[in-house]
Amino acid sequence: MVVEWCNQVNVLSHSSVGCFVTHCGWNSVSESIACGVVMVGAPRLSDQTINARLIEEVWAVGVRAEVGEDGVLKKKELIRCLDLVMGDGEAAAQMRKMAMFWKEKAGEATSKDGLSDRNLMAFVNRI
Repeated sequence: MVVEWCNQVNVLSHSSVGCFVTHCGWNSVSESIACGVVMVGAPRLSDQTINARLIEEVWAVGVRAEVGEDGVLKKKELIRCLDLVMGDGEAAAQMRKMAMFWKEKAGEATSKDGLSDRNLMAFVNRI
């Protein structure tokens, strides 16, 4: 689906979504993790490259697509990445497992009395 704007969380939380091809902006990454969706990262600038590294190397919930010398993501590379994250292989299964693990952790952290909630309240009480 390609649209100008949509409620990304509603899309990502739909059961038919198997993968998210993302520029790796922080909001997109955190929403994908909160919804338990694996990712293909196609970062362009700024924090996006760091976020892509986190997706692939730290959280193990996706892969980073390599761009050509011209800076463009090629069809063949995108297909390779989609096969990696959505295929039937062990790597894809492990990424989906980790996506569910981090979804659960994000839910715990953002629930009432979760770590995020407690930290926010501590900050508010301090000011």
